[in-house]
Amino acid sequence: MNPSRTILNAVRACAVILLTACVSPAWCLDGSPDSVDQVRVRARALGLHPGQFQPGPLNAITDVPGVKVGQVTLMQGDGPLQPGQGPVRTGVTVIVPRDDVWHKKVPAGSFVLNGTGEMTGLSWVAESGFLEYPIALTNTLNVPRVANGVISWMLKQYPGIGITDDTLTPVVAECDDGRLNDIQGRHVSETDVMRALDEASSGPVAEGSVGAGTGMISYGFKGGIGTASRRLPEANGGFTIGVLVNANHGRRPELTMGGVPVGQRYGAALTQSSLSPEQNSSSLHASREGTSGNAEGSIIVVIATDAPLDGRQLTRLGKRAALGLARTGSTARHGSGDFMLAFSTGNVIPHYPSDPTFSLTHLADTHLNPVMTATVEATEEAILNALTGATTVTGRDGFRAEAISIPRLRELLSAGATPGP
Repeated sequence: MNPSRTILNAVRACAVILLTACVSPAWCLDGSPDSVDQVRVRARALGLHPGQFQPGPLNAITDVPGVKVGQVTLMQGDGPLQPGQGPVRTGVTVIVPRDDVWHKKVPAGSFVLNGTGEMTGLSWVAESGFLEYPIALTNTLNVPRVANGVISWMLKQYPGIGITDDTLTPVVAECDDGRLNDIQGRHVSETDVMRALDEASSGPVAEGSVGAGTGMISYGFKGGIGTASRRLPEANGGFTIGVLVNANHGRRPELTMGGVPVGQRYGAALTQSSLSPEQNSSSLHASREGTSGNAEGSIIVVIATDAPLDGRQLTRLGKRAALGLARTGSTARHGSGDFMLAFSTGNVIPHYPSDPTFSLTHLADTHLNPVMTATVEATEEAILNALTGATTVTGRDGFRAEAISIPRLRELLSAGATPGP
């Protein structure tokens, strides 16, 4: 092996790690009193390496060539809830499949594991087998405003829409952040959505308490945005599979990391989301965790790949993402909305083809297994990254969503899957 090339690759790897740290609010290196709890790491730094395939350079959905992610985080105000005013703990995350996706559509498919939630536009994805605009993630009551933002951005890019061109039905997926956020305020504006789309990039993706994940809680810990990827060996096609999740699902006892029942062993002394000391913790915690409005939570899983797949095959990938979700302990409870959307950049579906036929490259189903396996692995790791990347957030009425403790997590993982309390 060429020594100079080895050194260069090492330098590049270090640069990627540092750049990822710099873009993510989940990384805090200021030495402040809270920084011990706020310094976050990704799952691999804890020895968690789900599966057999290796990640791409960024271990993110943006490892798939052409895919971009943009996020706007809104955190304003403190104290008691004033409906329509705050406190605000919310945001928007967008995924752009490729440049000019309107004219160069991507094959797409979806799967709904449990339908207590919403991802708009899936009827057209199922009917057409493709996706022709960006995907947006936000909170439940903000779906119409975020859809307006996507439409406004698309009209700016393509002024003929609705006049000389087709109309569109945006894909917007939601999770409920009402435990931390003034969700009635619908604080994500069209301007915020357009900014996220304008600033979307193919670089590292910030994780945890950012964008649409700002107000999310997962497995009783602070949750939010997580991402991961897999790069298949050349013998398996050399394809890249990337996953991005917005994790707002699961109950504490369910959480499993690397086969270790972390949720069961974490310890009652390290309490989950709670009120500040001056508040009555038990009553508000019960009302937010146990009622029909906020009982279960949800998760959105977006899968991207450059493998040349059609809509049918991408629907199959969406189903496999549910297996990655299960590996972290989820049982897709009655009130959980579990939505999976998959797309492929491996083909271009033209907007208005001049000829009556066009050609697509198609990966044979008999060669699909490695892509399926990689999807399961990347989904599992993306959820773990959402948890290990999230920082503690105190929201409305002093309700505090605690980030999972990295030191405690190291202890539990080092003990392994051996019997324990």
